[in-house]
Amino acid sequence: MQLKGTLAAVLVGLGLFLAAKPVVAHHAFAATFDTSKPVTVKGAITKVELINPHSWFWMDVTQPDGTVVNWGFEGGSPNSLIRHGVTKDTIPVGTVLIVQGYQSKAFDHKGVGVNMTLADGRKFLFGGSAPGAESAAGLPTKDEAKPTEDEKK
Repeated sequence: MQLKGTLAAVLVGLGLFLAAKPVVAHHAFAATFDTSKPVTVKGAITKVELINPHSWFWMDVTQPDGTVVNWGFEGGSPNSLIRHGVTKDTIPVGTVLIVQGYQSKAFDHKGVGVNMTLADGRKFLFGGSAPGAESAAGLPTKDEAKPTEDEKK
């Protein structure tokens, strides 16, 4: 009788194991983003997604020719961003900011953020996988964060 109970438990456990959804591997920074392509863009936030495992910040960026392109920047987990002082209340939709980061290898208007600078000069780290996104070393000086003449247009 005890053997039947043990066999049943093993079969149930094996069934649950085989029915489990396979875990998708997490990507490495270098597989997705290109450190040889740093980007600095200025735009208005259109959407903030504080979700796991990576948050996303979407912003409308006006190009030199006047067209508007929606950029997406990956950030760290919500917990990481909160530790750096970033919440949905910190950067509401419509906030204009400058983002420095690295471009995606696969998409023209996506990247990973390192830091962001608000119009009032406050700086925040993205807290993600990008080099410098977790430490104050990633913060630009105030002069570096100023938009270029093209970005001001």
